[in-house]
Amino acid sequence: MLNEELNEEKEIEGEATLVADEGATDDGAGSDSVVRVYELGYILIPTLAEDEVPAVYNDLKELISSYGAEIISDEMPEMINLAYQMLKVTRNVRSKYTNGYFGWIKFEVDAQKVLELKNKLDLDPNFLRFLIMKTVRESTIAVKKPTYKDSPKRKPFTAKREDENAEPAEIDKEEIDKEIDALVEEEA
Repeated sequence: MLNEELNEEKEIEGEATLVADEGATDDGAGSDSVVRVYELGYILIPTLAEDEVPAVYNDLKELISSYGAEIISDEMPEMINLAYQMLKVTRNVRSKYTNGYFGWIKFEVDAQKVLELKNKLDLDPNFLRFLIMKTVRESTIAVKKPTYKDSPKRKPFTAKREDENAEPAEIDKEEIDKEIDALVEEEA
């Protein structure tokens, strides 16, 4: 793999940190900068009021744009149940959360600015967790598969007869008795 093309993610003491591309340099205005496409997936704390979520969402988009990023696509955060309980320490208080507002933003920005964005988001108390990933510009949204609740009710399967309008044949009890007697005699 080419080190210049890789954007490495390292884990240090349980927190994800993003390492800038080696090909990007910080020489000032005259340097060649590497523009990459990133996706920010995030979970906001559930203690935000529903009317505060759009404000935090718009502030996040403005923050990303302030780094010279072009927003490609995004999704408004919505409340989800978390797969496991998450802890967040804010002002020396440890809080436990089992749900949160999940959202994402795909944007294109200079690779040098991603670390600055990450450091700024680390300080924001509204974020429970977030992850910045290098991705592609094309739409990578998977089609949502219908769940059991979303699917229409199925009718029970019934086999169709060839002649549905035909009357059922009459059963002759004497013939049935003769066949039963013949079977009993064969076994004996």
